Amino acid sequence: MSKAKVRTRFAPSPTGRMHVGNLRTALYEYLIAKHEDGTFVLRIEDTDQERFVPEALDIIRETMRVTGLVEDEGPDKDGGFGPYVQSERMKTGMYMDYAKQLVEKGEAYYCFCTKERLDSLRGSETTESGKEIAKYDKHCLSLSKEEVQKNLDAGMPYVIRQNNPTEGTTTFHDVVFGDITVDNSELDDMILIKSDGYPTYNFANVIDDHLMEITHVVRGNEYLSSAPKYNRLYEAFGWEVPVYVHCPVITDETHKKLSKRSGHSSVEDLLEQGFLPEAVVNFVALLGWSPEEEREMYTLKELEETFDYKRINKSPAVFDIVKLRWMNGEYIKKMDDERYYEYALPVIKSVITKDYDLKYIADLVKTRIEVFPDIKELIDFFEELPDYDIAMYTHKKMKTNSENSLVTLQEMLPRLEALDEFSREKLEETCKAYIAEKEIKNGICLWPLRTAVSGKQFTPGGAYEIMEIIGKEESIKRIKVGIEKLS
Repeated sequence: MSKAKVRTRFAPSPTGRMHVGNLRTALYEYLIAKHEDGTFVLRIEDTDQERFVPEALDIIRETMRVTGLVEDEGPDKDGGFGPYVQSERMKTGMYMDYAKQLVEKGEAYYCFCTKERLDSLRGSETTESGKEIAKYDKHCLSLSKEEVQKNLDAGMPYVIRQNNPTEGTTTFHDVVFGDITVDNSELDDMILIKSDGYPTYNFANVIDDHLMEITHVVRGNEYLSSAPKYNRLYEAFGWEVPVYVHCPVITDETHKKLSKRSGHSSVEDLLEQGFLPEAVVNFVALLGWSPEEEREMYTLKELEETFDYKRINKSPAVFDIVKLRWMNGEYIKKMDDERYYEYALPVIKSVITKDYDLKYIADLVKTRIEVFPDIKELIDFFEELPDYDIAMYTHKKMKTNSENSLVTLQEMLPRLEALDEFSREKLEETCKAYIAEKEIKNGICLWPLRTAVSGKQFTPGGAYEIMEIIGKEESIKRIKVGIEKLS
């Protein structure tokens, strides 16, 4: 088999929403292929029938589409290495055939142990933390060929297990973690073919990666302990071992492994919370990878040109939601108007029912939000004046207080009522004339007006913009409320 051309694969299991860690795996596989002008393959690993969720296939496809990780080969793009769905590949019986080859070589064996017997093994081994594990004791390895055949003829349920040595060591190389050596005594005889006839995830991975000529395998470092067993399978078949790239674990802000309970562990969670796909991709790329340049903002195309998998770190990557929010805000600022409105207007319409200029409102908040739901809190006062404390009229820097604010509102009210045109330009002209006439600072006029028409300390836009949006009638009404509060 020639591995001159780089071929990577993303092989998700359709069991639910796509975890951020899965997206990172897909992204790194995609970038390795694109950086080397190679081939990126999508392969669906649906051998776990108990956890299979049919709609998850659509989630995988949609996530790949919106993030721009377009495969070169896959279920919908045959590149000559199909089928690209494991359940379809199973129909050929090839996984069983390969497992039987290993049995003939003494690298695997039939196991007929019952669930009760396997349960009795639990506690025979413990991890460093003291957790009990059920390590298989090779009981069925001692069965003669005649005993095995007799059990098979009798229709006894069975699995096929890998036959790992109990002495010596196994060494494998990983790009991120270097050479790793494990004692063979730690290697469990993992199941290759389950009792339902389906291959396990681990076994099918090796077979499919070889047949699809995959050159680089990216996965989370939780699979480091399984790598020696994969290597032994490759060696048993006499196949070339791919380049391993094990990525660091992703943790939350408390340095605990990012879980489904975190609220932002899946890509769908993030998109539903108002994050842009391109911001998520940019952020996820940096979860464990350090570019040579001191920069953080990358388009997918720039990542394709820049990405070097040898710069992936060993240290855990922290999912910093504050940083993602900041990054998303930067992407929002750069969005073209049409696409920005497409995202912003549904949020605005969920708050504003009055006949206001919604695009004007959208323009005012564009540079002030980090995710689109932020818009709601910024604009709710347009719909209805909130009840507010008159202490807001006092502003040290603006040199305003309750007394001079009341005077401003009382004196500006008739001037505003007299306006035939309530545009930003006319409002500004009227206020500036008042400021010049009274020989006061701008803030003494504009702070009370903005407070009166918004009821908020911070707003998108100033008094002119707010009054123009809500119109003359509503502005006058709110200013009168302010006068009443201050009187």
